[in-house]
Amino acid sequence: MQLYLIRHADAVAEQENSLRPLSARGRAECGRLVAFFQRNNALRPAQFWHSPLARSLETARLLAEGLKLDAALVETPGLLPEDDPVEIVTRIEEMDTSMNLALVGHEPHLSALATLLVRGKLRPVGFEVKKGAVLAFEPAGGVHKKSGRRRWHALWHVDPALFGAPPERT
Repeated sequence: MQLYLIRHADAVAEQENSLRPLSARGRAECGRLVAFFQRNNALRPAQFWHSPLARSLETARLLAEGLKLDAALVETPGLLPEDDPVEIVTRIEEMDTSMNLALVGHEPHLSALATLLVRGKLRPVGFEVKKGAVLAFEPAGGVHKKSGRRRWHALWHVDPALFGAPPERT
C-alpha cells in the first residue's frame, strides 16, 4: 500500500468566494502536478479521500481526471484542518493494504498526520505540507512502541517549488 498525502492547491480568498474553490493559480498547480505524474506514474491511488471543502474536492478531481485514473472520489470525515489525525490513521489501518490511497486535505492536519505515521506521535511536527504538495508513504514494517500503530516511512515528497511555482501566499 502506498499512501499519498496531498494538500489542496491554491484557493481564492474568502472575500472573493466564501466556498473557496481553486484559483486560476491552483488549477495551474494541479496541471503541473498532472504533467509531472503522467511522466513517472508515481501517483496511482485507487481512491481519493477528500475533505468536504471545495478546494479539496476540486484538487482531487483535477488530479484523478488529469491522470485518467479510475479512482473513486470519496468525501471523508476527519480531513478538515483542525481534525484529529488519529481518526484517519485508525481508518487507514482497517483498510485492505493492497489498495493505494490519496488523502486530499489541509494544514495543519496533514503535517500532523504525516508526523503521526512516521513517529507514532503528533509532536513535534516533522513535516510541512505546502499547498499543492504531495507526500508518499508506505508501511515500514512493525509498529510504534507506545501507540502500537503501524510504522510508515516517507518514500518521496513533491513540492510545488519543483515546478517553478511562485511562493505560497500566506
